Amino acid sequence: MTKSTFVDYVTQDLLSELSGVSARAMFGGYGLYKDGTIFGIVVDDTVYFKVDETSRPDYEKRGSTAFTYAAKGGKRVAMSYWEVPTEILEDREALAEWAERSLKISRRMAPPTKGTG
Repeated sequence: MTKSTFVDYVTQDLLSELSGVSARAMFGGYGLYKDGTIFGIVVDDTVYFKVDETSRPDYEKRGSTAFTYAAKGGKRVAMSYWEVPTEILEDREALAEWAERSLKISRRMAPPTKGTG
């Protein structure tokens, strides 16, 4: 599948239980958004969701790993997005729950917008 076809499959089929999900191209992959908040990424036909200390153990016990990229000098940098386990991708209800949890994490971790607080 081409990247755009796979991203369409993710947003329109796999995440169909979660209305209003969109994708935007970014840095060689795609960001997954709901209501303007990024909660996941798709890179090389792999789906990653935002994690924090509360959700990371669920990913770890299923053998998932963090998304990494090569920084200048070749050093690998891990991000707070972890690969969604296959068994979750294959269960639309569970996938919607994991996506909602990642969305809440992203909203909680987002910097305050100008003019607030």
